[in-house]
Amino acid sequence: MRSPSVESPPAIKKFPGPIRPDTPDRDTGKVLDRRLREAVGCGPGRIGRVPTPQLTIPADLLPRDGRFGCGPSKVRPEAVAGLASDGLALLGTSHRQRPVQDLVGRARCGLTELFALPDGYQVVLGNGGTTAFWDAAAFGLIRERSQHLSYGEFSAKFGSVTKGAPFLGDPTVRSAEPGGLATPVAEAGIDAYCWAHNETSTGVMAPVRRVAGADDGALMLVDATSGAGGLPVDLAEADVYYFAPQKCFAADGGIWLALMSPAALDRVAEISASGRWIPAFLDLATAVDNSAKNQTYNTPALTTLWLLADQVDWLLGLGGLDGAVRRTTESSSRLYGWAEASAYATPFVTDPAHRSLVVGTVDFDTTVDSVAVAATLRANGVVDTEPYRKLGRNQLRIGMFPAVDPDDVTALTQCIDYVVDRLD
Repeated sequence: MRSPSVESPPAIKKFPGPIRPDTPDRDTGKVLDRRLREAVGCGPGRIGRVPTPQLTIPADLLPRDGRFGCGPSKVRPEAVAGLASDGLALLGTSHRQRPVQDLVGRARCGLTELFALPDGYQVVLGNGGTTAFWDAAAFGLIRERSQHLSYGEFSAKFGSVTKGAPFLGDPTVRSAEPGGLATPVAEAGIDAYCWAHNETSTGVMAPVRRVAGADDGALMLVDATSGAGGLPVDLAEADVYYFAPQKCFAADGGIWLALMSPAALDRVAEISASGRWIPAFLDLATAVDNSAKNQTYNTPALTTLWLLADQVDWLLGLGGLDGAVRRTTESSSRLYGWAEASAYATPFVTDPAHRSLVVGTVDFDTTVDSVAVAATLRANGVVDTEPYRKLGRNQLRIGMFPAVDPDDVTALTQCIDYVVDRLD
């Protein structure tokens, strides 16, 4: 009797961007080996090729890595290779056992160091990403009323959640037009002030400061989904600084992380004991308890956790948060400097102090079709420069998270100039 054949697993679709083989890595000086080159789409037999472009950008102009997405963002090739090696012993194993607990602990300890957490702050995590955390925060962090700052698609979403929660009072929402920034104002009866450190849809960044004159015990809840790890922050100015790992932390999505102050932890315990019904999946008290054990309530995505922990280690190797901010500042300075000097492009955010270091939005004048520019870039392997779909502007949006090399941002601007000069 013939033994049943065992099929090989399907090949992983490889990224088609222009990461050039046999080029030393700018951070390590090491030449990418054959396996790594093939893993990121530079080797023979790669699949997932982009269409042949009608306009070919010269190879010497192309960025070394053509990924400029604002989430999911560029994952370092070295991380992909490391996951392929370490994953054999980790993936497919129980998240209640020591290897996965050690991985979670490594990520939590690394984040504690990266953000220089004040005494008593804890790293809490759970499944579902930032969208799930908004629901969890509505259930477990807001007593009665919240104030929200709305200055783009994502900063508006948390306010919509609390407005729809039948167990909460109506929130106050302070709004600004896209490209602008709303500011908080102390208001009696508000027990949570909520805003985004970085508005991913528009490229606006906001300061993280406690609201002067706020009621005693009012919490500061800061959505740092696209800002954490790439923008400067003093965690003593926030009670909950929450994010997901698919931006500055160069991982997949699907989990949320929250850096919680003692006051926030007390609020979670208080509401948990109040008798308010909270779905188990969204119960922050359960998340706090499990996180202290380096676990999650339900099964986490181990690939995401591994990539997160690896990126945190890499950021610490850059010099911690200060080193990461130096890198994003360099990238954003190159992008905005190019736009300000351009005859056809301008930074969308008019106030330089509000221009994000990690998400850059650049408007084009009416003589340039940004859709055609983005499509041509994509056909040449320079991907995910399209604007946020609901904003509806003639612009490009560029992710400049720490994994993105500033020299690649410069190369991108040269590619844009090349394309614009040659499009009809």
